[in-house]
Parts: sequence; structure tokens; C-alpha cells
Amino acid sequence: MGFREKFVPGERYHIYNRGTEKRKIFLGPRDYDRFLTLLYVSNGSEMVHIDNIIRNEQGSTLLKKALGVERGKPLVDIAAYCLMPNHFHLLLREKKEGGISRFMQKLITAYTMYFNKRYERNGALLQGRFKSQHAKDDLYLRYLVAYIHLNPVKLVDTKWKENGVKNRKKAEEFLDQYKYSSFLDFCKTERDESVLLTRNALPDYFESPANFKQSMTEWLAHAPEQG
Repeated sequence: MGFREKFVPGERYHIYNRGTEKRKIFLGPRDYDRFLTLLYVSNGSEMVHIDNIIRNEQGSTLLKKALGVERGKPLVDIAAYCLMPNHFHLLLREKKEGGISRFMQKLITAYTMYFNKRYERNGALLQGRFKSQHAKDDLYLRYLVAYIHLNPVKLVDTKWKENGVKNRKKAEEFLDQYKYSSFLDFCKTERDESVLLTRNALPDYFESPANFKQSMTEWLAHAPEQG
């Protein structure tokens, strides 16, 4: 667990990392918006100078402004993602050899430069190189989809996996309004972030948005609710 491996085109991988010394890497909405924008502009064969987008940022999110830029051919397929205050999770499919490595190098370099400049710091932001796990079978891939999308529940119930969900309704309501994961996109919420995902990057696990939410609720119920 946590090792780097050779990425194979067509295969899916759980990519993750956290802040050095477990520090927060997202301190506010502007930081999340920057990372989401970089998920888009870094996923291409062309170099995109994000400063040109920032000059025209007023009146819209940075991501929305970035949607019109020419980024070239995508390097990876993004199947799912979740950003948490001190770490992130990505579920990626390698499109061609070297795609994941190049995408992650562009993404992490750009975000670290932004973060260090904004908060007047130096040095590494993350704990070494990113970690990866191969989603080598269907059962594990299904687990990853749930694991990534249910991660935000820890923000309202830190020990839910160990002790059970204290308030399932509160957890579900929190997921319904958490903006920094692809949960809402699987629920077919209309928003700019939907463009980040490649819709066919996963098998057809869910017949409808309602079926997806039901599946996530079942995973939540895996640990017994506390009275």
C-alpha cells in the first residue's frame, strides 16, 4: 500500500497524497477552486498559463474561465475525485503510457507554486511523491468509488468508519452540499465541475443518479448507526 507502480494504459488507479506533516493544503474556497481548475488545465498535452485566465477571472469561477482554453489532448481520464482539507483522492484511468505521471507532475507543481506564493512559504507541500493503488478488479473498483465519495463524511463525523454513523441524515445532507468532490456530478447536478469527469471511465455501475445515491447510502449503513 502506498507504493508507486508502472501504470498500464486502460487500467484505473487510486491516486492520493496529503499535506506534509498532515498540514492543510486547502485553506479556503479559492484554494479548492484553484486545484479544481488545475485538474482541468493540467489534463492536456499543451501547456496552459493559468495567469492569463486569472486576469479575466472577475464575475465567474476560475474553472469556468478555464473551460475555453486550448489544453490539447487529455492525458488521463478522471473517473472520480475528492478534495479534503489536508489531502486529495483521484481515481484515474491511464490513457497512454506516461499519462498519469505527466498529469500529476503538472498538477502538483502548479498547485504547490500557487500555494507557496499565496501563503508566503517555501518547500514541499505534500508528503513526497504521490501514492497509487491499482484498481485491479471490479470489487475493489466499486469500493474505491464509495470510499472516495464518502470521504467528506469524516468532516462531520470523524470516527464513523470505526464507530458507526451517529446521524445518517446529517451525513447524507452534508454529502449533498459538499462541492469539492465528484459526488454531485454522479447525482447529475448541473455545474461547471462536471466537465472534469470522463463519463465512460467507469463501468455502468449505476442505472440512475438515484441508484448512485442509494448505493452510497448502503455503504454508509455498512457501519451501524448509533442511537
